[in-house]
Amino acid sequence: MSEVKFYVIDVPLPKDSNVIIGRSHFIKTVEDLYEALVTSVPGIKFGFAFNEASGDRLVRWDGNDEELVKTAIDTAMKIGAGHIFVLFIRNAWPINILNTLKNVQEIVELYVATANPVQVIVVETKQGRAIIGVVDGYTPVGVEGDEDKKKRYEFLRRIGYKK
Repeated sequence: MSEVKFYVIDVPLPKDSNVIIGRSHFIKTVEDLYEALVTSVPGIKFGFAFNEASGDRLVRWDGNDEELVKTAIDTAMKIGAGHIFVLFIRNAWPINILNTLKNVQEIVELYVATANPVQVIVVETKQGRAIIGVVDGYTPVGVEGDEDKKKRYEFLRRIGYKK
């Protein structure tokens, strides 16, 4: 029987950024994702890293924000799982790009899109590593009441997502 190890990887979140972590299947993702992002949200800033799972097995990367690129590369290396990608964004929200990402042919799945603290749960075997889940934010502490519903309703309208 093979030994299995588990790791909890804390994902750093640069100031005023969101993170999206997913899985893709081909290095073409790097260029396709770049094009999808810059054509979806004018002024978006981002850094992207993709872990190649065969061949040269390099961390492939791109982006237009040096801090976000470096953080994406460092995070992808720490996770160490093949075919995963880490994308940090600024001047945009995940809601602005998630459907675009879902339509990039190489993207297999999205694990998380958030500005909350994130931990990635990784399993390691003799062959390599895989993401088995993520912890997004914190555990709920109660159930929304009438005043909370009102605040949620007003918040969505104040930020322009509802009329």
